[in-house]
Amino acid sequence: MPFLNTFINWVIKKRVHQIELFMEYPHEVQRDVFNRLISDAKNTEFGKKHQFKSINSYKEFQQQVPISTYEELFPYIERMMRGEQNVLWPTYINWFAKSSGTTNAKSKFIPVSQEALDESHFSGGKDLLAFYVNNNPDSLIFTGKVLSIGGSHQKNSLAPDLDSYFGDVSAVIMQNMPLWAKYVRTPSEEVALLDSWEEKLEKIAQETQDENVTSMTGVPTWALLVLKRIMDLKGAANILEVWPNLEVFFHGAVAFGPYRKVFQDIIPNNNMSYIDAYNASEGFFGIQDSPKNDDMLLMLDYGIFYEFIPMSSSGLSASEPIPLWEVEAGKIYAMVISTNAGLWRYNIGDTIRFTSTKPYRIKISGRTKHFINAFGEELVIENAEEAIAKACDKTGAKIENFTAGPIYLEKNKRGGHEWIIEFANAPEDLKEFATLLDKNLQELNSDYEAKRQNDLALVLPKIYPVPGGTFYKWMKTRNKLGGQNKVPRLSNDRSHIESILGLLAEN
Repeated sequence: MPFLNTFINWVIKKRVHQIELFMEYPHEVQRDVFNRLISDAKNTEFGKKHQFKSINSYKEFQQQVPISTYEELFPYIERMMRGEQNVLWPTYINWFAKSSGTTNAKSKFIPVSQEALDESHFSGGKDLLAFYVNNNPDSLIFTGKVLSIGGSHQKNSLAPDLDSYFGDVSAVIMQNMPLWAKYVRTPSEEVALLDSWEEKLEKIAQETQDENVTSMTGVPTWALLVLKRIMDLKGAANILEVWPNLEVFFHGAVAFGPYRKVFQDIIPNNNMSYIDAYNASEGFFGIQDSPKNDDMLLMLDYGIFYEFIPMSSSGLSASEPIPLWEVEAGKIYAMVISTNAGLWRYNIGDTIRFTSTKPYRIKISGRTKHFINAFGEELVIENAEEAIAKACDKTGAKIENFTAGPIYLEKNKRGGHEWIIEFANAPEDLKEFATLLDKNLQELNSDYEAKRQNDLALVLPKIYPVPGGTFYKWMKTRNKLGGQNKVPRLSNDRSHIESILGLLAEN
């Protein structure tokens, strides 16, 4: 194992030089990706329909290929799920990533080609390690195993006679990863891919409690449940009593800030690293390349061509998407991608903010459908997560989960926001917590600040603390346990709020 650790460190560091090249020449790299995608797909049904053979520039691409929503691409995807090939992408596709469905109740099925696996998802995983080893040259991460907490997959019922499957993107990756990667991960594939999250949680804990785990990867909310169960089984005060060599947690899907204090309690190691990644069903997009930055490097050589729709204060602007070389730091954009799995000019529903353009670094600011704007306050997820993390820091509070929605205007009553919060450690004074949350939101969002002026349109946020396990039970009722599923942070209506309050009333 020490030799393997040294060899892998050497191989991974070679990749750092390639990354430095695309940081130095980002526009050339993106143009190369664009040209290759158009060339590779010119003889597909979609490529013929939109005359890919005649496209010689980005401007022609804009003119000939429309922006696509999932609903607009679904007729093509459904045919692929029934077994048709060469529809959106030329190579054989028999895997589909099922989205977590956070934007609406209906699941999405994203085609996953071998190119997308090799050039995007697998490359993203390897680059996570490359950055980490480069920043931590004395790391012994490869002397132990990585705890992978993922989802499940199943046979594609639309093509029962074919070798075709769909599932969480984590399960798709796990099922197709190379043998060397399977060798260094835990738990067993059989347990990792179990469909029942509750059964999986128990078996993961049982299988991994005696392993030498040096790293973890997964969604923070679900990782916490696994760690707590292992501590219960071992009678441990913290997870380092079980895994003394644990050194890094690679996480994604939700902002880590609100969970940091809870993890620091469970993993009391000042040298523990927490690395953020932006990996979605559609592809691997960004990596936190330095512990000194809390933003992510946009990965430009993964077979994904990026475009960006500028966001206005009233939502999506009417302007056309722009390429990478026209974006500006500090501005928020909806992200549009064309990929090596046949997603063409696809609006993925995420909004990002560029923190830098030399190199291109980003922060996820929210979802195009996840915000509160009941009173013109334009509150986005980035505001909410940063504000609640700061309120926790000031009060010593720690949270497990939260969601927020509007309190509508009624006769003789002003509107506001209601926050349902599951605390791991509740603040001594909820009103002080609400005041700090409100103050932080005003500092982060001028529209919110204007509506709060003299309680003009919004009153102080209402904090509704709920018992431990509430969000777990709620996600279970929605069949959203485990995998890439995540609690919706903000909603412009009260559907989530009322659903949780209704669940509490039943118990």
